[in-house]
Amino acid sequence: MHAMQYEITLPADYDMGIIRDRVATRGHLLDDFPGLGIKAYLIRERGEASPVNQYAPFYLWSTPEGMNSFLWGSGFQGVVRDFGRPEVRHWTGLSFAQGPSSAAIPRSATRRRAPVPESAAPADAVEAALEESRRLAKAPGAVVTALAVDPRHWELVHFTLWDGPVPEEPGERFEVLHVSRPEREALREGRQW
Repeated sequence: MHAMQYEITLPADYDMGIIRDRVATRGHLLDDFPGLGIKAYLIRERGEASPVNQYAPFYLWSTPEGMNSFLWGSGFQGVVRDFGRPEVRHWTGLSFAQGPSSAAIPRSATRRRAPVPESAAPADAVEAALEESRRLAKAPGAVVTALAVDPRHWELVHFTLWDGPVPEEPGERFEVLHVSRPEREALREGRQW
């Protein structure tokens, strides 16, 4: 499993209805994309628990070929054409779990990024993060949760989809406009090693 996200931060007075319309008319195009486990079409709106207007889709890829096909194919080229080339963050998957609301349509998401402290042994930091991920997977309202790491920058990311408003969990909060999940079943549950 590979996790990937890019953020397109928009002007403070940007009409977020444009992004909502974009997702409503184009979101379905990845509903059967090979190699894609889950894509959550996420936004944050300035003044609604966010300092910025932002379109920030989050992906869980079941295969690296799927991720590459998307990045070098027409879908991502449309993003580049319309918004410029965003920085694409990607992380190696550590764990994936379905939550108690796994059959629900996600309405919100949280993303929490945290550095692995230089004083910590990486394996110990990952074990602690896995324990936190297991807790999140059992939380009421959790649809799915994933944990991933960027070993270049030593950053962990917890990503959770929720069936309703985000509960009192740390991290950035997003509204989910659409979810494509053509190969959700291919995302192996539990530790990824």
